[in-house]
Amino acid sequence: MAAIRASIHLVGGVSPFFQRRTTTSYGGIKKRGRILAVSSEPIGRGTGFGENEKLDKKINLKTVTEKAEVKPNIYANPEELPEFEEGKKWLKDYLEECKEMIRSDGGPPRWFSPLECSSSTSPDCPLLLFLPGIDGTGLGLIMHHHNLGKMFNIWCLHIPVQDRTPFNELVKLVERTIRSENYRLPNRPIYIVAESLGACLAFSVAARNRDIDLVLVSSNPATSFSKSQLQPLIPLLEIMPDQFPLNLPYMLSLPTGNPLRMLIDNVVKRGPLLQIIGELSQDLAKMSSYLPVLADILPKETLRWKLDLLKSGSAHANSCLHAVKAQMLILFRGRDQLLPSQEESRRLQKALPDCEIRKFEESGHFLFLEDNIDLATIIKGATFYRRGKRFDCGSDYMPPTPREFKKLHESISWILTATSPVMLSTLEDGKVVRGLAGIPSEGPVLLVGYHTLLGIEVVPLIAQFMMERDILVRGIAHPVMFVRVKDGKPPDVEISDYDILRVMGAVPVSAANFYKLMSSKSHALLYPGGLREALHRKGEEYKLFWPDKSEFVRMAARFGAKIVPFGAVGADDFAEIILDYNDLMKIPWSREEIEQITSRSVKLRVDASGEVANQQMHMPWMIPKFPGRFYYRFGKPILTEGMKEELKDKKRCDELYLQIKSEVEGCIDFLKHRREEDPYRNIASRVLYQASHPHPHPTSPFNIPSFDL
Repeated sequence: MAAIRASIHLVGGVSPFFQRRTTTSYGGIKKRGRILAVSSEPIGRGTGFGENEKLDKKINLKTVTEKAEVKPNIYANPEELPEFEEGKKWLKDYLEECKEMIRSDGGPPRWFSPLECSSSTSPDCPLLLFLPGIDGTGLGLIMHHHNLGKMFNIWCLHIPVQDRTPFNELVKLVERTIRSENYRLPNRPIYIVAESLGACLAFSVAARNRDIDLVLVSSNPATSFSKSQLQPLIPLLEIMPDQFPLNLPYMLSLPTGNPLRMLIDNVVKRGPLLQIIGELSQDLAKMSSYLPVLADILPKETLRWKLDLLKSGSAHANSCLHAVKAQMLILFRGRDQLLPSQEESRRLQKALPDCEIRKFEESGHFLFLEDNIDLATIIKGATFYRRGKRFDCGSDYMPPTPREFKKLHESISWILTATSPVMLSTLEDGKVVRGLAGIPSEGPVLLVGYHTLLGIEVVPLIAQFMMERDILVRGIAHPVMFVRVKDGKPPDVEISDYDILRVMGAVPVSAANFYKLMSSKSHALLYPGGLREALHRKGEEYKLFWPDKSEFVRMAARFGAKIVPFGAVGADDFAEIILDYNDLMKIPWSREEIEQITSRSVKLRVDASGEVANQQMHMPWMIPKFPGRFYYRFGKPILTEGMKEELKDKKRCDELYLQIKSEVEGCIDFLKHRREEDPYRNIASRVLYQASHPHPHPTSPFNIPSFDL
């Protein structure tokens, strides 16, 4: 229901025209009719362009310049960020535009490019081809055009209702397109986003074009059609009378998966019971008014043809599956009532050499038409977005949108509430202040610190940098967050659990990625102690396990980076280790499990010596404590600009490395002692403080005082 209400609001102002540029299967360019969003607002409210122009001329240019220099931090209050970006379309728009598209439908299958995507697309963006499912309209990504249009040049395949092009001819049509575009831009990948029938097309095209760099994103592949509940419909349609009416629940389930659940979820947030009941009734009435549109998209003869097409397409795709070498991301639903998507996705993941999967537990069959799904975020989170042959963490990375950060903040709000982080930084004159004023705004900046137990201190750190300073800190992380080991065994770590961190800019640790972050003037986060510190043993709290070699100093100096040493304490106030690595290795079944997981993981520090080389993957056994508090102190930035030649001397480089390590230890010691003076170290005292001191943003845990400086 929120989708319908929002779409009415969007078209209620200026009435934009939606015009599509289309190509036939023969490559010609055609003009389609315009789809008009009719405005219900009266015209003429003093908002004409002429009046605005006159008003703009009266503005003092100096004032405009001064205001331009002050950039508001939109991330300061995540709770106030909009749930959806302006310009997003909804299910109602899909139905409206389907109605307009099939009104004068005819001709062969052809491509069209949504106009709302063209205005924001950069010339160096890769091409994205959308292959529709059984509906054939090509509008299945309409709710994602706004965000995907910032990342891709989008072409959608439209198959007219009365078209009867066989499957092999559709394969040739798509193949001609990708070969033409690959000839024009051979060093740029071509993305194919497809659902159900379109996924069978995508697999078949990929198998025939192994020499082309293709990235496939498939939702509900119909390769499992032989096991589908749709299979019995084929003989049924042969004997069904033409006047047979399709029932309301079934028709509503086609576009949404579970419409009643979606409508209820969208309205329960918006008011008292009577208002909810009224809005739900209105939305159900509006949805039912579109039943003729759904019937026009799939009349009986077309439905019969599409089911036959699914049957032949599924058989063709399965026959050539062994030849598919393209990079692939498969999205499947937990509640798909039409196809066994979950079992099929697991099968495809094992059969294909470069395949990732993502599960959406509460979603239905038509994933792309659900308003809680953001395809752009999914692609970014899986690290599937690239403009060249390989992903470049500098040039290919796209920062999180306000909506993405809002979702992150919602998912970690319990951590922020429980830890109530205290952030201290050091100004250029050496003065320690509350907040992050001492952190340089201009990169490159390298934050170098200590990894607490399980690395949980990263979460509040990244969030607070965004909220207070509008600075995106990009973590240099263990490859286990990025690389899936494919040996036929169940995964030890579900890689999708780290998608949100990749959206926030995390990259796998390597010299090449470190170089790219520094060269792109990023704020990077580095833990020299890495896994060994995060999985420390009993009695090793706040002990640094850094390598002997000064690994990062020369690279930072090469780009004149500002190095900020920092310490973080507080994890020992949340959990106590009862069985560490040494204890677990004495238990036979546990030792076998640790050795198996470690052998399947990417190896780091293979040439290092000492404790830092112990990179065994394991999970210590812990018992929770009554929550305490997290404390951070960022030291005075160390300027390396102009030190490139000086640091070629190994002795001088080692001296600076030891200085940074010493300052990190000093920050930790400072925090360990000063937290004893914090009257709000215990969560109970913080709850009482919040109850007795109302704040404009009481949910923010950063408002609670601590010890005196």
